[in-house]
Amino acid sequence: MKNQFSLEGKVALVTGGSYGIGFAIATAFAEAGATIVFNDLKIDLVEKAIEEYTKLGFKAHGYVFDVTNENEVNEAVAKISREVGTIDILVNNAGIIKRIPMVDMTAAEFRQVIDVDLNAPFIVAKAVIPAMIKKGGGKIINICSMMSELGRETVSAYAAAKGGLKMLTRNIASEYGGFNIQCNGIGPGYIATPQTAPLREPQADGSRHPFDSFIIAKTPAARWGTTDDLKGPVVFLASSASDFVNGHVLYVDGGILAYIGKQP
Repeated sequence: MKNQFSLEGKVALVTGGSYGIGFAIATAFAEAGATIVFNDLKIDLVEKAIEEYTKLGFKAHGYVFDVTNENEVNEAVAKISREVGTIDILVNNAGIIKRIPMVDMTAAEFRQVIDVDLNAPFIVAKAVIPAMIKKGGGKIINICSMMSELGRETVSAYAAAKGGLKMLTRNIASEYGGFNIQCNGIGPGYIATPQTAPLREPQADGSRHPFDSFIIAKTPAARWGTTDDLKGPVVFLASSASDFVNGHVLYVDGGILAYIGKQP
């Protein structure tokens, strides 16, 4: 059974893997035996992340490229194949969000979110699939979000992109499942990261931040998730243990999507 979850001998590319959720996912893969590759837009972020991986005892291969630029992606994937090896596992993690009311959001801002959160996963997946087919299989994991299922104020572009990513996940599974390629999604709930820290800071009177209270009340687990909560699920979806799981979105949300909330 342990061997089913081993990633020994696998090369895993995690886009945006220099910090936060992407860093945690790449670390989980390394702990399971994979060789980790990640990217970012800036060399300083790549270098800093390599230092952090090294501190944990892992050798990481960092590359600078823009996931929305098809030429850069194709060149980077070819370079990774030459320098590290064929990509066996892809995690489309890089993403952005713009919290702007829909009527105040420009079409250019909407397109930017769609470009990073939906077009980029298409571009990167398209770049790695041919080599996966040639090798006899592979794993693609898209970071879909609960906004693949739910709407909320100020996130129209993000929800549209993540809903589209959910359907792209299903379509990749449909189109390439016959080549032993499994494409699934992870839908994180509200995860405690440095980016969400301001939303969890106590108020001046010692009370919870209003958004913190809102999330705790909506989550059956009564807490925020941690990046460690994502490690087991992503290793499962990247390993042979999930070889007959395809086109599925695994929500790691503490039960939010199953819960209507407490009666007032």
